[in-house]
Amino acid sequence: MEYVSPEGLRLDGRRPMEMRQIRAEVGAVSKADGSAVFEMGNTKVIAAVYGPREVQNRSQQLNDQALVRCEYTMSNFSTGDRMRRPKGDRRSTEISLVIRQTMEACILTHLMPRSQIDIFVQVLQADGGTRSACINAATLALADAGIPMSDLVTSCSAGYLNSTPLLDSAGGPDVTVGILPKLDKVTLLQMDAKLPIDTFENVMQLATEGCKAIANYIREVLQENTKQLESRRGT
Repeated sequence: MEYVSPEGLRLDGRRPMEMRQIRAEVGAVSKADGSAVFEMGNTKVIAAVYGPREVQNRSQQLNDQALVRCEYTMSNFSTGDRMRRPKGDRRSTEISLVIRQTMEACILTHLMPRSQIDIFVQVLQADGGTRSACINAATLALADAGIPMSDLVTSCSAGYLNSTPLLDSAGGPDVTVGILPKLDKVTLLQMDAKLPIDTFENVMQLATEGCKAIANYIREVLQENTKQLESRRGT
């Protein structure tokens, strides 16, 4: 749960408008066409992309666009409890669908008809904001795989506590937003609590600003990775 002290600090020492430290790395899975690790505070996610490649099940083949599939899993050691999580449970299926639909909004699937793109996302460590971290990791992995996209889709959440909007909420009621920053389009909007309309607008705006900050960081990571690849080819 979130808590704001009289001094205006949260439990982890952050101010209401402060995001957790983010860190990302591409190329984490050598055998994948594209992969990435994305961290938001203590939440850590790995994503791997395979494709575009031949459709495995011909009955699912689309003649005018690529078939995008996504599988979300949560490692048994990602949280403190010892409960074994069954593969394909309802929550995993729902988040897999959310990630796939969010990614489809940015992938130029019409350029790759009769092909298949597989996105695998796994939570290695969960400490709030896993949905946003998964989307950000998948975006990086898609870019690393060279999949054509209209824009980088990024995600962030924002919450609300005692009339104070909280950026990158790590617990309690929040709004999760996914956007295409350059196109200024919203691709994901999920709420797990009711909010007054004026409060919702403030929280939504705060989450959108967080998405744009993450997008800038992801571009920096990709640019740095490109420079490293160019230097290796130069040597």
